[in-house]
Amino acid sequence: MTIRLPGAGGALRTYEPRTEPLAVTPGTPFTSRTVFSAAHVVADPFADVSPDSPAAVDWDATLAFRRHLWSHGLGVAEAMDTAQRGMGLDWAGAAELIRRSAAEAKSVGGRIACGVGTDQIASGSLAEVRAAYEEQLALVEESGAQAILMASRALAAAASGPEDYLEVYGHLLRQAAEPVVLHWLGPMFDPALEGYWGSADLDAATDTFLDVIAAHPDKVDGIKVSLLDAQREIDIRRRLPKGVRCYTGDDFNYPELIAGDEQGYSHALLGIFDPLGPLAAQAVRVLDTGDVQGFRDLLDPTVGLSRHLFQTPTRFYKTGVVFLAWLAGHQSHFTMVGGLQSARSLPHFATAYELADGLGLFPDPKLAEERMKTLLSMYGVNQ
Repeated sequence: MTIRLPGAGGALRTYEPRTEPLAVTPGTPFTSRTVFSAAHVVADPFADVSPDSPAAVDWDATLAFRRHLWSHGLGVAEAMDTAQRGMGLDWAGAAELIRRSAAEAKSVGGRIACGVGTDQIASGSLAEVRAAYEEQLALVEESGAQAILMASRALAAAASGPEDYLEVYGHLLRQAAEPVVLHWLGPMFDPALEGYWGSADLDAATDTFLDVIAAHPDKVDGIKVSLLDAQREIDIRRRLPKGVRCYTGDDFNYPELIAGDEQGYSHALLGIFDPLGPLAAQAVRVLDTGDVQGFRDLLDPTVGLSRHLFQTPTRFYKTGVVFLAWLAGHQSHFTMVGGLQSARSLPHFATAYELADGLGLFPDPKLAEERMKTLLSMYGVNQ
């Protein structure tokens, strides 16, 4: 079993895939950390749509992947950035996704939290931004899922300073029925969010973010920080009110942040835990026993793959996530809503395949090899 993969400059190199996957099995619920995987959506490959059309979703395959995550004890963070929210999946599609996933979670006993944003409007006044958030919050609460208040492009455009963020978020938190997760998504994931919380100065933005939480600690279950800056996350974590959790969204430094230090640790809400789901679950169960080094031994080797998938432009990491889901057999095709399968290069895919295979992430390595060869042939690389 060998496969020729393109390397630097287009030269082909020979790679010998693994013959056996990593042995992981579903286990008991986690006790030391709360862990969510932000899950991708599976496109309907037979829908006659263009990249500008509303998303055509294969609901059966999409829900099956969520059952896969739940079976390993992971929570599902639904309708988030990983689900191509605002990059192929509009609010109508996200609303249907939330309804279906929340119902599925209830039927199988899975944990779910869903993204609340303002993507039904492109722009608007602060009042219109509040109304858009309220509409989505109501739908998520009606579904029975926990709410994640996501960063809003419309709010970033409409706000004139920190006071507008304090007013909008304060209004939403006062009316939330249950504690929510606040999500700070950095501009590396969405350039339209530059200067969120009213300042391009991250220290000033952090102060405003923490002011929102301090004013309503009973309405904030936790925060998700997606800035790819481990030290800043640690600093924020140490300043949180007692009882407010930090869910790491740092796909570059998650092992050390989840492991924590003598002053605390982060829980997790990560896009990389979509392809890493079973392995991540096994690592957290090791951590549950108090074996920090065993946890790091399992999870540290995955960082190379994560950094590769999330390399600049970071917002296209979803392409790699769906690519690996196809190779792993979780879906029958490699197409994406919005045509986003074209957002990464063949060398990028080749490296992603090699790194994931080396970790033993493919339940059927032979299937992954055959599918990789199919992709290569489409690019003119014959084996």
